[in-house]
Amino acid sequence: MYKVLLVDDEYEIRYGLINYFPWNTLGFEIAFECQNGKEAIDIINTNSVDVLFSDIRMPVMTGIELAEEIVKRELPIKIVFLSAYREFDYAKKAINFGVYDYVVKPSKYEELQTLFTRLKKDLDQERTNKNSEEETVFTYSDNIISTIKAYVKEHYDSVNLEDVASLVHMSANYISTYFKEKTGQNFSDYVSMVKMEKAAELLSDYRYKTYEVSTMVGYSNAKNFTRMFKKYHGKSPREFRSG
Repeated sequence: MYKVLLVDDEYEIRYGLINYFPWNTLGFEIAFECQNGKEAIDIINTNSVDVLFSDIRMPVMTGIELAEEIVKRELPIKIVFLSAYREFDYAKKAINFGVYDYVVKPSKYEELQTLFTRLKKDLDQERTNKNSEEETVFTYSDNIISTIKAYVKEHYDSVNLEDVASLVHMSANYISTYFKEKTGQNFSDYVSMVKMEKAAELLSDYRYKTYEVSTMVGYSNAKNFTRMFKKYHGKSPREFRSG
């Protein structure tokens, strides 16, 4: 259900719209109601709203002023005006600055049904498009991370951030931030993890001496390798081999 904020200073108008129009059958619900633009802003500031259905002429803050505030903030809210005949031209011009549509008081059932049926289709289409865009972005990001991880696993002995940045055509600084954002793990920590897991695998093969394994996973200093291995596995390479 799409959430509607109904704004009108006349209680009878609000009561009639809420109780005598089948919002639910069209995919909407009157989630909030108030009597002027100022109260509407307070509601919008603390709640998710899909549609603003507002009178134009109201005390404290008019519907036009309310719409201008929503457009200025670039809030994803569809605006529909409820206007009197004398405000017809005013409401029509408002469409030029972002108002979705308007209906004239007293609103007819068929007119409301036609407008909100069309609005429902447009909102559904926007939601579909947004989901498709998010899925595309997610797939793209997932592919980049998969590419980076595969490269690290293949070149664990010599991999560095600059090589990976060149591989995916991004700057080294950006890749570092990007990898952490998408995986929750620092790039350097991921490389160390791959190295240590590979080192454990190699140490299981007794043909290799510890210093050889150190070199094979990219550590020229055997002491540094031993320190990192113990930090990761909780035991030294010698203790690891002895079980």
